[in-house]
Amino acid sequence: MAEEEGVIGNMADEMDGGEYYGVIDGGEAEPEDYDMATKVTDTSAEQARRGKDIQGIPWDRLNTTREKYRRTRLEQYKNYENIPSSGDVIDKECKQMDKGGNYYEFQHNTRLVKPTILHFQLRNLVWATSKHDVYLMSNYSVMHWTPLSCSLSEVLNFSGHVAPNEKHPGSLLEGFTQTQISTLAVKENLLVAGGFQGEVTCKRLDKRGVSFCTRTTLDDNSITNAIDIYDSLSGGRHFMASNNDCSLREFDVEKFQISNHFRFPWPVNHTSMSPDCRLVTVVGDNLDGLLVDSRNGKVISTLVGHLDYSFATAWNPDGVTFATGNQDKTCRVWDTRKLSSAIAVLKGNLGAVRSIRFSSDGQFMAVAEPADFVHIYSTKVNYKKRQEIDFFGEISGVSLSPDDESIFIGVWDRTYASLLQYSKRHTYSYLDSCLW
Repeated sequence: MAEEEGVIGNMADEMDGGEYYGVIDGGEAEPEDYDMATKVTDTSAEQARRGKDIQGIPWDRLNTTREKYRRTRLEQYKNYENIPSSGDVIDKECKQMDKGGNYYEFQHNTRLVKPTILHFQLRNLVWATSKHDVYLMSNYSVMHWTPLSCSLSEVLNFSGHVAPNEKHPGSLLEGFTQTQISTLAVKENLLVAGGFQGEVTCKRLDKRGVSFCTRTTLDDNSITNAIDIYDSLSGGRHFMASNNDCSLREFDVEKFQISNHFRFPWPVNHTSMSPDCRLVTVVGDNLDGLLVDSRNGKVISTLVGHLDYSFATAWNPDGVTFATGNQDKTCRVWDTRKLSSAIAVLKGNLGAVRSIRFSSDGQFMAVAEPADFVHIYSTKVNYKKRQEIDFFGEISGVSLSPDDESIFIGVWDRTYASLLQYSKRHTYSYLDSCLW
């Protein structure tokens, strides 16, 4: 992964290497407007229907309109590239799919939740284990948000000393201090956090304390870029850690032991296991991605088409198609039966595709840019129609609940940091018939 750069947008909080400013505190509003903005915490679906901005931004009090500010963002947002002009090539050669999809509708936005990002290229920091349970990073803390009761609680704090209360071979019983969390994954009752120095910390949410701590590598460039949790062929729970030391490590959760360790020619930014646990998508600091055998790491196919480095992958539950997200501003969809080229090339608005999630039923795919936009594509029409969710702020992560009823988006901004919730739209035709 590349080192962090300076300012790439003007509506976010602070990152290492640069300072970001929101609409309010960027000098476009009076002090009393700022005070008002920071006191207002939530926006409901009813308030949004009455015309309130979903993020609570008081556009009528600013020296610009939402439309003008959107145009400015589109013109001035700088997409980070490792390969110069990769996004410009895509802008010239690739058209966006039609908007008009209306699959999820705004439900709620809370500014009580303050999502944060540690590294600007890693945006997998929001996970929903149900439509009532969302886990996310906020500075050094893993937080749990319950939309039903609008309650926020701390699950694990990495600012101090974290040590395991179970004994497993290879576990660092002394634990870690002030771990900088770069990536997160949560599935059912298992939480796995990855750190900047190759740390991996595992916690069972139904038990007190931490189960396992390890440092995957002592390499200088050892950041844990991504975690993928899944049920293995044998039926036991496993997870994969993707690291900057060019490695992919698979762990057995029952004993917290490494079951596989595969090495690649370049830093591994993201991996994901296929639904049948036989194939793994591997992307990193390389233009081409890989499809490998999960048992031995043997390369089955090379994925050719992207123009920059990739940081996101995801499998459709159908087990046939999968997607990769790249800094060339595209999400590419692949079919395992024909891997010579992508079956769909989906272009974003502002920048890199940094997070991808399929719905559990495989009907939708959510694609998150680094800021401002999440696109929801319908797989039933071959990704040719999309819903565009439009807001302002850096995206810390996007997650669909397992029942597909809710989608949550972490927004990181100095003033407007929040958690957005959208709910799946339903057509109740039997109610229409009753009305007639």
